[in-house]
Amino acid sequence: MNIINLTPHELTLIGEAEKIIGRIAPTGQVARVKTLATEVGQVVVDGHTVPIVATTYGEVENLPEPQEDTTYVVSILVVQALGGRRSDVVAPDTGPQSVVRDALGQIKGVRRFTR
Repeated sequence: MNIINLTPHELTLIGEAEKIIGRIAPTGQVARVKTLATEVGQVVVDGHTVPIVATTYGEVENLPEPQEDTTYVVSILVVQALGGRRSDVVAPDTGPQSVVRDALGQIKGVRRFTR
């Protein structure tokens, strides 16, 4: 099984007793969802005007066609944009049952993927 990391980050997989069982380096190619931000209002914070936008999500970019025995790791936003149309695409599961954090709350790794 080939696992292709289409995120900008190295992925660390954690097993039993928080032992690192694998790392998946980024490929340099990042799958993303096209976005369009439209200003819909403003708020004033400490005398500074800060825009409020509504973001519309579009098509997925930079995702290769399916390949036999290959799984693509992408962001959860890409998985959601695909709406279940690709069984070869997963995201790191950063939910509380999977994510492993250090003492400062930074993510050290995940125990599983999500689809």
